[in-house]
Amino acid sequence: MDLRKRTWAEISLDNIEHNYRTIRAALPEGCKFLGVVKADAYGHGAVAVSRRLEAAGAEYLAVSCLDEAAELRDAGIKMPVLILGHTPAEFVPELIARDLTQTVTCEAKAIEYSREAARLGSPLRVHIKVDTGMSRLGFLTAGGHFDQGIRNIVSACVQPFLEPEGIYTHFAVSDEPGEEARAYTLGQFDLFTHVLGALEKEGITFKIRHCANSGAVVNYKETAMDMVRPGLLLYGFGDGGRLGLRPCMRLMTHVSTIKYIDRGLPVSYGGTFVTGRRTRMGVIPIGYADGLLRSLSNNCSFATGSGPAPQRGRICMDMCMIDLTDLPEVNLESLIEIFGEAQSVEDLAARAGTIPYELLCSVSKRVPRVYV
Repeated sequence: MDLRKRTWAEISLDNIEHNYRTIRAALPEGCKFLGVVKADAYGHGAVAVSRRLEAAGAEYLAVSCLDEAAELRDAGIKMPVLILGHTPAEFVPELIARDLTQTVTCEAKAIEYSREAARLGSPLRVHIKVDTGMSRLGFLTAGGHFDQGIRNIVSACVQPFLEPEGIYTHFAVSDEPGEEARAYTLGQFDLFTHVLGALEKEGITFKIRHCANSGAVVNYKETAMDMVRPGLLLYGFGDGGRLGLRPCMRLMTHVSTIKYIDRGLPVSYGGTFVTGRRTRMGVIPIGYADGLLRSLSNNCSFATGSGPAPQRGRICMDMCMIDLTDLPEVNLESLIEIFGEAQSVEDLAARAGTIPYELLCSVSKRVPRVYV
């Protein structure tokens, strides 16, 4: 272990590829695979993950914004990349020059993109985003918005110098249990298919229709259509053990200091923990600036080679404390796993009252990624 790496994240690209192939094997024949690598591939490293997916045969990648897409192109990634979020029209020249696919979420943006592409005399490849119940981005089509939504999508698709390659929607509760969530998801899918049917009557069809996110890949196989968009699944979570996926990140640190503290002394900011006995206290160099949520303070343990070590006191910016009183085998430089093989990120997220996405994406840039 290189102790200059005060805290580090071990990333298994082999597990990334295992998950890709496992998910792919469960898809209908001919269904394309879009790997979601936004937010630095959920903290796993977008360039490294994209290179592995490209080599493994995935057809598409998705990012949130132009900067994320540019990072992939600058690293030599050549496969199609879909930008899921907004890009200002002034950057259309860069979208075209970098051969990127832009999401169109309303008629006004389609007109702006078309105008800029026309100035260049070069087409811009786009995917149409339909809002079927997420109430975030996309052409409104639910209820009384349907007819106007169809007209607006048709208008967007016939704009000069736009190439509408694909159309998609996003499920809001496909990963949630229960009949209410099931009914809502199937309702979204039904609305999406009605939109496609109405557009076909207007002579508008698409090469790629996609709506299945991670939850739908697992729970609603009938929604696969032409392409799926697994995000969290790709990184080994969200299948409930049904697919045999493997976690791909292990967040590690080590014991940097050990001290003995008498009974009755407060620990860390605010004195939220007071020792109830003479305590062998370890200091580990990881804190909320590294992505360890402060909300976990006094509410979790971390894995050592000899068992779990309870975290004590408020988590600081750069470090926190763990109780080693009952773990005499743990010494200076002993390895500590925050989450990974011995402790699932899902379990830690549950203690923090959040979701695994947040913990994975919270691992900050100052934490080196070590590919193993």
